[in-house]
Amino acid sequence: MMLRIHALYHVDFEELSHIKQWVDNRGHSITVTCFYKNEPLPAQDSFDWLVVMGGPMSIHDESDFQWLADEKSYIQQSINDGKTVIGVCLGAQLIADSLGAKVAPSGIKEVGWLPIQLTEQGLAHPLLADLPKNEFTVFHWHGDGFECPKGATPIATSHTWANQGFVYQTSKHKELGTWVLGWQCHFEVTNKSMVDMVSHGQTYIQEAMIDHPDSVQAADEILALGDTYIADNNAWLSTMLDNLVKSCQ
Repeated sequence: MMLRIHALYHVDFEELSHIKQWVDNRGHSITVTCFYKNEPLPAQDSFDWLVVMGGPMSIHDESDFQWLADEKSYIQQSINDGKTVIGVCLGAQLIADSLGAKVAPSGIKEVGWLPIQLTEQGLAHPLLADLPKNEFTVFHWHGDGFECPKGATPIATSHTWANQGFVYQTSKHKELGTWVLGWQCHFEVTNKSMVDMVSHGQTYIQEAMIDHPDSVQAADEILALGDTYIADNNAWLSTMLDNLVKSCQ
């Protein structure tokens, strides 16, 4: 089963990373819209999956990023059409907003390698069957958070923010065997993308550490911990993506 996957990029330093590796390894195809280049969105019938990546802006910054309004409508249409839709950080927040959930500053910034835990619903969900049953460490970079959308299943939580992920499925998604999946964290991060994010976010890290020393790590600590956690995060992501494929068959 060869999937046509389309990705939405908001900045040039938050790309598909390990998702691209998975796509190549499984023989799927990938196309990309770069909003920062003012590229157009493709027709809905040109792809099977939509992957919405992260970025440093807020979903509410439409006055600065006018394409956000079009992107929100596009995500909503993709959900209504029963597409598999996956959101990473800002992408998950955009999906949550499209589903009617509140997205706002969480009050606590999380940046670096920090633990989350699956909820009871997450532990029982077939898409997440091979994720750790106890607390595990993932890569965070966010200050905004989402409430769990109405009708969605909350799948993960952390010490500082209750909603770290959700799964959503309409009757049309059930008919097609597809899902909507949103994660605050970055399972997709590789050594390259981690270095790129840290390089572009030095000022953000330094300022965030002042008010949030327990949930924001210094740049050198983030980079040093990458070798410990990246391989596991990428493996968990590959398993989730494989499970999504199996659900469509």
